[in-house]
Amino acid sequence: MRWFTKLPPVLTFELSRFEFNQSLGQPEKIHNKLEFPQIIYMDRFIYGNKELIQAKREKIKKLKDQIAVLQQKLERYTRYGSGVGHFPLPDMLQYVLEFASTRLPTVAPSTQALTPTAECQTSETPRAQSRVTVIQAESARGVASSLATSHQGLVNKSLQSPRPPVEMPEYPIPRQITKDEISLVMTCLQRWREEVEQDIEELKNSIALLSQSIDQMYSDPLLHQVPFHLHAVLVHEGQANAGHYWAYIYNQPRKSWLKYNDISVTESSWEELERDSFGGLKNASAYCLMYINKKLPHFAADNVDGQVHQREVEALPLELQHYIQDDNWRLEQEVAEWEEQSSKMAQIDQSSSVESQDLSSESGQGQSCSSSSCERMAHSLSSEHAMIAKDQTAQAIAKTADAYETAGGRAALDKSKEAEPVKDLPQEANFTTQAEELQDAQGTESSAPPSSQISEVDIPSVGKILVRSDADEYNEEMMLSPAMQGVILAIAKARQTVDRDGSEAGLVKAFHEEYSRLYSLSTETPTPQNDPRLQHVLVYLLQNNAPKQVVERTLLEQFADKNLSYDERSISIMKVARAKLKEIGPDEVDMEEYKKWHEDYSLFRKVSIYLLTGLELYQNKQYYEALTYLVYAYQSNMALRMKGPKRGADASLIAVYRRKCLMKLNDAAAALFESSNELNVDEGVNILNELIIPCMHLIINNDISKDDLDAIEVMRSRWCAYLGKDMNEDLQLKLGEFLPRLLDCSPEGVVLKEPPKIRPNSPYDLCSRFAAVMESIHGASTVTVN
Repeated sequence: MRWFTKLPPVLTFELSRFEFNQSLGQPEKIHNKLEFPQIIYMDRFIYGNKELIQAKREKIKKLKDQIAVLQQKLERYTRYGSGVGHFPLPDMLQYVLEFASTRLPTVAPSTQALTPTAECQTSETPRAQSRVTVIQAESARGVASSLATSHQGLVNKSLQSPRPPVEMPEYPIPRQITKDEISLVMTCLQRWREEVEQDIEELKNSIALLSQSIDQMYSDPLLHQVPFHLHAVLVHEGQANAGHYWAYIYNQPRKSWLKYNDISVTESSWEELERDSFGGLKNASAYCLMYINKKLPHFAADNVDGQVHQREVEALPLELQHYIQDDNWRLEQEVAEWEEQSSKMAQIDQSSSVESQDLSSESGQGQSCSSSSCERMAHSLSSEHAMIAKDQTAQAIAKTADAYETAGGRAALDKSKEAEPVKDLPQEANFTTQAEELQDAQGTESSAPPSSQISEVDIPSVGKILVRSDADEYNEEMMLSPAMQGVILAIAKARQTVDRDGSEAGLVKAFHEEYSRLYSLSTETPTPQNDPRLQHVLVYLLQNNAPKQVVERTLLEQFADKNLSYDERSISIMKVARAKLKEIGPDEVDMEEYKKWHEDYSLFRKVSIYLLTGLELYQNKQYYEALTYLVYAYQSNMALRMKGPKRGADASLIAVYRRKCLMKLNDAAAALFESSNELNVDEGVNILNELIIPCMHLIINNDISKDDLDAIEVMRSRWCAYLGKDMNEDLQLKLGEFLPRLLDCSPEGVVLKEPPKIRPNSPYDLCSRFAAVMESIHGASTVTVN
């Protein structure tokens, strides 16, 4: 159990609302109801309360054990019976009581004469008012003797004069029973039923009291010292593949919930939040909760001067401080640019108004142009300015809304500035000059690339970037790779340096940003779900202590990639990087060594994709194809790991699933062999000859583990067991052909079918695929290989 020594100011809970449906082969949303409180107390998770919480948890465990015992006792009453069916005991007693109190309907005298047994029936006996606590043994024996005598008399009478079927009653009733007997039976049944109902009620009350004790276990005031208040709820409506998102955020000054739905912000209530967030009613449910500690100064109402925030920033590492300062500076720049554009828009509107007045005045004084011509030209000029203002407003708003990662936003804005007409139109200029300026502006605008030549591309981990349609050799698939995402983000962070100090300084800034990120990734320990080596070749090089010259040249080549030609800033950095690559001489970097490192990384990715493909096939129960990929993955991985433990993938992980596939295939081949069907037998023998036997020989002639050796012995024993069984001559012949090869340990003549070709340099994110398949196979737990 882990404990908090210090709590963060914000707690974020991610609710798992999606699962993968194996039968349908697609994700599905979980609509189950999940309630959450407005306040949670974190005292029970703090290290200082460890002893108190452990004692309470021990009490809770004992109480739950008591509840489990009581539940078992209660179930013996509610599910009574030793046969197939089980029913509540009170109901069964009630049914017997109803049967005992049943009597025949009153009949006519003539009918009574024909029915000699009618006089033996009794009317319903009133219920006993007092409980009988003890039944004497003599009374019990008397009742038993009386019942036996009555039964024997009924049997003898039935044998002497069998009752015709037409005389059977319409419904079950007791027959041949005296009033004393039925009174005793009904008294016992009533008393037993009351006792059983009382026992059930006592058991339910005991369970309820114990459950209440568990619920109140943490209501101790000492454990209500660290409250976290619900601050935000993120909601999704729809299915796994599509839907709509919105958020509820608590506004402290207004003391109310606000609903943020696209551009609409409305006041809401806790009742509405419950309906939309708990789930279970419709397709909307919360997927993320954020709780805050209001006692901390971050959320104090008097923290208006930002001093607390400043002290928090100063306590951060220097790299994060620079990051925050740059981000704040970029925000200020964007706000200033937006205000500047708004000011220009107002000036253009004002200028258009003044020009219209001047034109109408000149027309009244009999100037060179006619009134109708002046009106058309003035209207054209006003419309042109209105269109320019509209475009500038849209661009300014879009730029302000984009995050700093949108590297192309400013470039697109600069492009629009180049296409602007003359800013200041002199009021005293004549109409001819204005018309010429309008024509020049129209010509400039027509020569500029239209807006349709710029498209928006959403890059994961980066955001949206603007890409020119005429970008040289731009490949969107490559841009989606994790390596290119990091380079784009680094260029976005260096945009300020590029604009201020030039492309070369921008390249240095971006180079250091990306190198720092990759170095941090290289310090992480790889796991099957998250291996940073798959994200970038530099992580692989840094973890394996590659020469500095190899590392630097590799990263420089990333910035010289042709796919960075999506806007002017990236193109300028790409050109500088290519120029620097040309300056690197053969004496500075050993290209043979450089080539070998990259060949090793390519083989590592190939092994990873072989492993991933094998795991995905194993998940889909395609064991034959899966084993082929896993065997090749293991053999190629051995060559890498001979150079270093971090050169290859986890060998034990590959071995585990190779062994599992091998056992599954052996079971399948044995089942086909036992079917005695000629086609099935041939198929089973082919699986043995083509894959199982060659794979076993490869395993035996390498460094075999105890688990692999035990598995091979189990498989061999299964086939050897057929020698003592009766089978037809054809089966014996085929068994005699492949069994010696199965028992032979010689690697000679081992030929494995090569798996289908794959793309080892595929830019798709292998980490996410690994995480998905490992979670699907093992659930949410981490994979542990013994």
